[in-house]
Amino acid sequence: MKSIDKYLFQAMDNYPYCLEETIESLDYALSYDDKNTTALCLYARIQAEQLFHYEEAKNYYEQALGININAIEVYPFYIQTLLWNEDFEEAATLIDFALTVKGINKVEILMKKIQFLEIKKEFKAAKKILKELQLLVVSNEYTYYLEETKKRINEKLALLKPKKKKSKKSKKDKKKK
Repeated sequence: MKSIDKYLFQAMDNYPYCLEETIESLDYALSYDDKNTTALCLYARIQAEQLFHYEEAKNYYEQALGININAIEVYPFYIQTLLWNEDFEEAATLIDFALTVKGINKVEILMKKIQFLEIKKEFKAAKKILKELQLLVVSNEYTYYLEETKKRINEKLALLKPKKKKSKKSKKDKKKK
């Protein structure tokens, strides 16, 4: 095991509970290898998730993917940052590309796609992707997420359905009886 790995593991273990130690470990890791995509990704996550500096986070993610386009650990977090920052076109493009990257967890990326479609209020399209996702899942790890997402989308669709008005005729018929 290399020294950089030790510091990366410390940073990952400390995040998000001890940010000071996370940053310290990341600084050590990047001093060994300033092109380490995992370290850059974690720096980006701190910027996005803790400091809400989405543009700065995007820079770290872009740097990581510039070093290694196949850095599969970057894509789910980068997509989430784009969604938070309301960079929807970029998010859609990145989702489509991420699904072509060999070895990526397609389930996670499709979950982000569903989230994207929900934000855009494209619930029927989200439901279609959810169905595709259910066929793709091969473990129970995502069962709760799938059930809750399906329920949430159905509730949103129900909210958008026009309410049926009772006809006046039926009210009159009830009064006569």
